[in-house]
Amino acid sequence: MKFPVLSDEFRVKRLAPPKGKTVRMVLDTDTYNEIDDQFAVVYALKSPDRLRVEALYAAPFFNELSSGPADGMEKSYDELLRIVGHLGITPERFVYKGARTYLPGAFEPAHSEAALDLVERAMASSDDDPLYVTAIGAITNVASAILIEPRIIEKIVVVWLGGHALHWPNTNEFNLQQDVHAARVVFDSGVPLVLVPCMGVASHLQTTLAEIKAFVQGRGAIGNFLHDTFERCSKDHFGYSRVIWDISTVAYLIEPDWVPTTLAFSPVLTDQLTWSTDASRHLIRYAFFAHRDPIFKDLFRKIARDRD
Repeated sequence: MKFPVLSDEFRVKRLAPPKGKTVRMVLDTDTYNEIDDQFAVVYALKSPDRLRVEALYAAPFFNELSSGPADGMEKSYDELLRIVGHLGITPERFVYKGARTYLPGAFEPAHSEAALDLVERAMASSDDDPLYVTAIGAITNVASAILIEPRIIEKIVVVWLGGHALHWPNTNEFNLQQDVHAARVVFDSGVPLVLVPCMGVASHLQTTLAEIKAFVQGRGAIGNFLHDTFERCSKDHFGYSRVIWDISTVAYLIEPDWVPTTLAFSPVLTDQLTWSTDASRHLIRYAFFAHRDPIFKDLFRKIARDRD
């Protein structure tokens, strides 16, 4: 499979943190998989001063909450409909179903409404206004779009919550290990990529039911929805905190200083699900920390705009 060759100068310029401008974005999410996706979707939709969310894509997932990737995608799609319904947003031509399978082979796309919409939306982008593709689940839909139309790597910036920190002993993380073929497409294609690791970076973003009750519950229908979702995540909240991983990617687009990054060589994903470094590879932007407090303050303030 051949991908367009981007110059180092072009890629580094494209990977500059998006400070001081409104970002065009789509959000690809396995929304029903856990409880953090819901917070990330709401955070993005309640940040119109910084983010222009053009579409939401349902990603596949397979764990105890689904009977397979297709069922996971359908449940994520339904969860997206619930969220936009609470926010009074019309889902038509905004919420799209994603792949029903993971990539069937190393360079075989999984066709879906989401992948095709991403191709169309990306190719319509101007050269000086890239589309940010924020992915917070298995990256199947995004990799499929790249395989369907490789030229989109010239038009997009992918921001992905996937894998663990580069110093972590392994990168056997849920988003990544579900679709290794898709992850390798994203790491190997040369698409401008901002990688936000889970353990070691997004893992700083913990909150508790007490905090959710204080700052989220009673803040409109969406606040109550998020509170109830959080409360159901554990039978025992005594001394318990939960990582809201996915808001890290949205926070990076809102204020890059909250999720500081550096340039690094695109890692090689081994068959053992570990990272390997090759200094001859292209550069990506790599997040190495997440400042917990300003991110949650911003999220809570935006949710608080809707009070009962």
